[in-house]
Amino acid sequence: MTAIDGRVPRVEYGTGPAIDWALVARLRATASEQLSEQVSGMQDRLDAPVQQELGRSIIVGLIESEMADRVRAGRPGWSPGEQRALQHAVFDALFRLGRLQSLVDDDEVESVHISGHDKVVLERTDGSVVLAPPVADSDEELIDFLVFLASRSQVNARTFSPAQPRLHMRLDDGSRLAATAWVTLRPEITIRRHRLITAMLPDLVARGLMTPLAASFLAAAVKAHKSIVVTGAQGAGKTTLMRALCAEIDFFEIIGTFETEYELHLHEFPERHLLVRPWEARPGTGELLPDGRQAGEFTLNEELFDSFRFGLSRQIVGEVRGPEIWVMIKAMESGHGSLSTTHSRNARLAIDKLITCAMEAGPHVTEQNAAKKLAQTIDLIVHLDLARHTLPDGTVTKRRRVSEIVSVQRGEGPLGIAFQDVFALDVDRQVAVPNVLPDDFDDLADHGFDLGAFRLLGHREQGDVR
Repeated sequence: MTAIDGRVPRVEYGTGPAIDWALVARLRATASEQLSEQVSGMQDRLDAPVQQELGRSIIVGLIESEMADRVRAGRPGWSPGEQRALQHAVFDALFRLGRLQSLVDDDEVESVHISGHDKVVLERTDGSVVLAPPVADSDEELIDFLVFLASRSQVNARTFSPAQPRLHMRLDDGSRLAATAWVTLRPEITIRRHRLITAMLPDLVARGLMTPLAASFLAAAVKAHKSIVVTGAQGAGKTTLMRALCAEIDFFEIIGTFETEYELHLHEFPERHLLVRPWEARPGTGELLPDGRQAGEFTLNEELFDSFRFGLSRQIVGEVRGPEIWVMIKAMESGHGSLSTTHSRNARLAIDKLITCAMEAGPHVTEQNAAKKLAQTIDLIVHLDLARHTLPDGTVTKRRRVSEIVSVQRGEGPLGIAFQDVFALDVDRQVAVPNVLPDDFDDLADHGFDLGAFRLLGHREQGDVR
């Protein structure tokens, strides 16, 4: 590892034989064509492992042919080790993430930020930032690979082109990729890895995210079917906390998850949930239909609307970003205890954000109308804070924590919303501690929450009305 300008270290990946990446790109394209031809000629659809084995045999054949051409041309052949390295690189390019694969295989990497083919910044789990080698030989090669990556999914293929210059997709390992090109100076990519997929509330307590009493409160709130919104900045751990909260849902409840790209992965844990129905949005192809919609588009709003006929006990919304808030409100009005996330700087500002989302539905929605509905349907807002600190030696540390848990109720102010800090941040301890518990939450005692311990520790009053 070497330092760049004395500030940002650079890491290297791969110590094997040098790879001709232009050759890899050419062989990947040829292998993809041959694989598509063979698969399309089969009556039965092949599952992924079988396709990969077929692809592997195609790659071996192509490399053997390339080797023969080199020998006939009087050029040196490849050693067995070089052939294996080339086969591995072409396989990764065809079925995995190509030159990006080594980055997401690194358990110490939390986020990958790419600006052009040669500016690769990694955020590591300890909060440090390092630079990685280029992921392509040119911006054009990087864009070409992204186009291929977006199109190859058999389940939810995406279009990435000058007409559709943004790409959001779930990768095979559950990571989330966001990319844009043509509307930026260089292709821009971010990959977010989900490391704590199996984490439960006790695990988050052990990591210092919250106190045991706060975890007990949230577990009881989920069991009591309270509607909860988890807020925080990007990377604060909202999805991780959502999974942990969902783990508190009774095994026999039927759950529906609604996401733009699968991130919660509740359907992958049959030992926790008997039946999970996962919905994933699908972007359009760019072609406009007579009604103004894009052909093939299936939105988060439509996911939620359709779900009301599937006998769900819970509706879990991965993230609220727009007018789909109204369908979420309908779910919360049913009293089933829905959960969702949204980006916000603190719990109270989350309400302002959701009001704005609701007003995007059209001019018929007023600020007062949206606020009234939110006050009626949301019970709790749990806010996650993400803090980064640079130590004297240049090391960056990162800390996530639940900084506040706020109840939402009808109030007498202009917007008719009242807030109460149930757990508020203790600046000295840097953790959310008990404050005041509204009477509406006394029923949590029926779900294992120790009201006496809370009232013994609670000592402040920080409510307000809007």
